[in-house]
Formats: sequence, C-alpha cells, structure tokens
Amino acid sequence: MAAERQGAGGGRGGAGGGGGGGGGGAEENKENKENERPAGPQAGSLGDSLGLEILQIVKESQQQHGLRHGDFQRYRGYCSRRLRRLRKTLNFKMGNRHKFTGKKVTEEILSDNRYLLLILMDAERAWSYAMQLKQEANTEPRKRFHLLSRLRKAVKHAEELERLCESNRVDAKTKLEAQAYMAYLTGMLRFEHQEWKAAMEAFNKCKTIYEKLANAFTEEQAVLYNQRVEEISPNIRYCAYNIGDQSAMNELMQMRLRSGGTEGLLAEKLEALITQTRAKQAATMSEVEWRGRTVPVKIDKVRIFLLGLADNEAAIVQAENEETKERLFESLLSECRDAIQAVREDLKPDQKQREHSLENDSGKVSNIQYLHSYLTYIKLSTAIKRNESMAKSLQKALLQQQRSEEDGKRTPRPQDLIRLYDIILQNLVELTQLPGLEEDKNFQKEIGLKTLVYKAYRCFFIAQSYVLVKKWSEALVLYERVLKYAREVQSGAGAYTNSLKELPDVQDLITQVNAEKYSLQAAAILDANDTHETESPSQVKDGKPLSERFETFCLDPSLVSKQVSLVHFPPGFQPIPCKPLFFDLALNHVAFPPLEDKVEQKAKSGLTGYIKGIFGFKS
Repeated sequence: MAAERQGAGGGRGGAGGGGGGGGGGAEENKENKENERPAGPQAGSLGDSLGLEILQIVKESQQQHGLRHGDFQRYRGYCSRRLRRLRKTLNFKMGNRHKFTGKKVTEEILSDNRYLLLILMDAERAWSYAMQLKQEANTEPRKRFHLLSRLRKAVKHAEELERLCESNRVDAKTKLEAQAYMAYLTGMLRFEHQEWKAAMEAFNKCKTIYEKLANAFTEEQAVLYNQRVEEISPNIRYCAYNIGDQSAMNELMQMRLRSGGTEGLLAEKLEALITQTRAKQAATMSEVEWRGRTVPVKIDKVRIFLLGLADNEAAIVQAENEETKERLFESLLSECRDAIQAVREDLKPDQKQREHSLENDSGKVSNIQYLHSYLTYIKLSTAIKRNESMAKSLQKALLQQQRSEEDGKRTPRPQDLIRLYDIILQNLVELTQLPGLEEDKNFQKEIGLKTLVYKAYRCFFIAQSYVLVKKWSEALVLYERVLKYAREVQSGAGAYTNSLKELPDVQDLITQVNAEKYSLQAAAILDANDTHETESPSQVKDGKPLSERFETFCLDPSLVSKQVSLVHFPPGFQPIPCKPLFFDLALNHVAFPPLEDKVEQKAKSGLTGYIKGIFGFKS
C-alpha cells in the first residue's frame, strides 16, 4: 500500500511538473499504449525466452518525458504513472485502499517481460528523484543526504532486475543489458560517495559490456550503446585523475575544450577540478610580460585566466566545426570579462594613487592599469577573431549560394558581412585608445594597417551590395577605393609582415576586385542597351489611368493584365457648396405683451375652504 501510495503521489507531482509540456488526454492515451506494446520478446510458454530493450526504453522515456530539458521532476512523475498502470495491467497491486500487502516479482511469476519493466521503472523513478535532488542541493546542501538515499534505492532495484534476468527464461542480450545498467547506477552511487576506485571499476564494467553489445549488432542498433560509452568515458577519466593518474587531467581538459563544455553528472566537478588545477599552477605565476613591460599579477582570477588562455586558443584552432568554435569563443570572452571585472574592482580604490603616479611618472600608467589594458586587448582581439571567423563562414556561404539554394532558408547577403566588419573596425578603434599604449608607435602603426585591411574588405562588400541593385557607378567607385586601401597596406607592411599573417590576404582581394570590375563594366553596358531598347517614347507610362489619357497613344501591357488602371478608385473628394445655417438673433430683442390679466388669481382660503374641499363643495 505504501508503494502504491508513493506511486500515486509521484504521479500527481509529475503531472504538475509536466502539465506545461502538453499533458492531458492525448498524453495519457499515449502513455497507456506503452503498456500494451511489448518492450521486447514476450514469453508465450515457459520454453520461450523473455527480452527487454533496457537501454532503448530508458533513453526513449527520458527524451520524451522531460530530460531533454533537464526536467527530472516531470520524468519522475511519468515513471510513477507508468508503474501504477503496469501494476493495474498485470493485476500486481500492493494490497487495497485500506491495507498494504507487499509483493515481490519472483522467478515463478516471471511470465511476461512487463514484470521486468516494472522493476526497471522503479529504478528509474528513484534515479530521477536523486537527480532532481542533485539540482536542488546546490542551494540546499541538506538534500544531499536524501540524494544518496534515493541512489541507493535505485541500485537496489537494479540489483533485483539483474537477479531476475539471471533466470533461464530471459535471453542473453537482456542479461547483459541488466548487468550494464546495474554497473552504471553503482558507478554513479560510488561517484557521489567519492569512492573513486570502486566507481571506476563499475564504470569500466559498464563500458565493456556496452562496447561488446555495440560490436555484436548492426550500426543502427549500436548507436545507443556507443552514446552511452561516450557518456561514461569522462567519468572514468575523472576517477582516474582522483586516484592519481595525472595524464587523465589533460584528456579531460581536451575533451571539455573540444565539446565546448561538459554536460551531465561530471559538469560541475570537472569545472571545479580545472579551476583547482589552474589555481595550483597560478601560485607560481607572479608576473606577465607584454610589449616590453613586465607587470606583476596579484589577482588569482586573472592568473587562472592567463594560464588557461593558451589552451583555449589552441582548442579554438583545433575546433572541428563552426558551432564548436563559436562556443569556445563565447566561453573565452566570458572568462576574460570576469578577469577584467576583478581588475576593475582593484582599480577603484587605487584611483587617487594612479592619478598621483601619472603626475610623477610623466604619463606612465600604473601596473594595475596596464594589466587592465592587457586584458582588454585580449578581449578585443578575441572578439575580432570571432567576427572574422563568422565573416569567413558567411563568405563561403555567399560563394555557394548560387550553386545550392535551399528553399525556406534565409540566404546570406553582403549586408551581413558589412555589419561584421563595422564591429571589427569599432574594436580596432578601441584598441588604439587603450591607456598606456598611446605613445607606442609600433602598436599604433600595426593597428592602422589592420584597420586598412578590414576597411578594404568592408568597401568590397558594400560594392557587392550596390551591384545587386544595379548601381554600377557607385560600385565601381567603391572597387577603386578597395584597391587604394589594398595598395596602402602593401606599401606599409614591410616591417609588420609577421603581425599581419593572421589577417586575410590583400593580394587575393586585389585579384578578385579586378575580376569584379570587368564583369561590372560588361553588366553595365548590357543593362544600358536593354534600357535603351525598352524605353521608347511610345512605351513610356506617366502613371495616369486610362480615363485621363484618351488623347495619348502608348503601349501599356497592364491593360491586358489583372491589375489594369482604368479610373481612380475610390474617386477623389471635390468641393461642393454646403447648406446654409440660420440663427435667430432677434429673439433677445423682442418685448412680449403682459399676460397678468389672463392669469387666474387664486383666492385665499382658511379653515372653511379646507372643510369645503373635503366634502367636495366648490365656491
């Protein structure tokens, strides 16, 4: 009875949590059908073998009932409702409304694979409750004890499932999946207890079973097993690091950087581990050198950021696709902003001292201000690289636009690239205004050359946008401006070749502009001939409707179309005389004759008149 009440209560809570996801009658009917479908091979007689696709059922249920959005409460409610329906379908109730009678699934009654599904849903309900408590334990640490209790309950149900699957009535694949499921939950429990060796052994067992299952079936069936192996691998490496394997730390960091962030059980622990490792290295870092000046670094957050800067930049270069690269850029910029904020907090109390040092040192900024300039330089340079990466991907899409056009999808335009280059130029202007670098002529010259390069590309795409609207003269002038900027870069880039290596090649731009100029001139000539041929005096339209140009002959193709202009409709307003209004102004000046003689005078009456009035006598 207690178990039945617990299931019903969980169902109500889950319905409340998942109601916004589109519950109601349709979802209830869909969930009811799940119990009618066999989850695997079903036993027709005692000689047949039972089967249950454990991992497939778990993954499908999780994705369809809340875990796609991290809603563990909704998934727990679904597990409770499904348990109640399974007990009702199998007539396996825990007593009645007034008395609880405990029942256990034994090998003797194991004639249907839904008995195995019953225990699996028990384990999933306990696991989902534990994950829900894990989310809440960030703000309420006491819930961690309840979390460990629910994980132990999930492991207990998984052990019962594994014991039942050892029966001869269950097929070999289900036995292996039950062992892997048991090992997975055991590993998670040991992981939360920080028993790293036992957790790694359980995860390795789970990984080995799923790898063997993936090799034994087709590629389509092996996808789920390989996904679970990928989920387990970071946990194994994390356990290995805590046991003492230092090489696992590098593998974890590379995995995190390649994926742009870790999700799941390991996320918070891995972030804390990376921060802790960098903090240990930061203890030995006391200063940083930039543009010939050495600056002491006393803020721990800045030390940690500078130590991880090289790893982050290397990961961006090795990123496999644009989406991963964009995530890594955003992560790096976020860390940089946090470091800058930490420096700003130290700058506020040091403001007066900095102003005093400016007077004494003849304009030389303080160390903390120079460190702030260095971090700002990193942030702006990273933003420029990110926008340049986005511009390159848009250029590729723009070149392939005519070859493969997808219906219903917005195609890139030159205006998108113009906006990106505007942002890059604004970042370069901010770089020239950094405190402490105003007198650095080499730095200013280098930024000036970079500005010319990006101005050239911006002018090129502005010209491209004019070409699309057939403004040939404006486009030609802009192409000449591009060539001017490109030649200035080539003439002034002698001593700054190394710093301009990462920028787009100007020579390629010159070659492209020359080709575009010739095609533009040809298109302009063809367009002029077409205009001359089509615009003859007999074909010129003045926009008047047919009713106003009967005396003029012209060829108007719109007269035979559906949008013919015959008259102005609705017709325009015309002035008309309005009806006059009369006002009687003489009434105030008229003297009326007196009427006192015609007004009846009432006679005064006393008590006698009152009595006469009562009895109806009239005078």
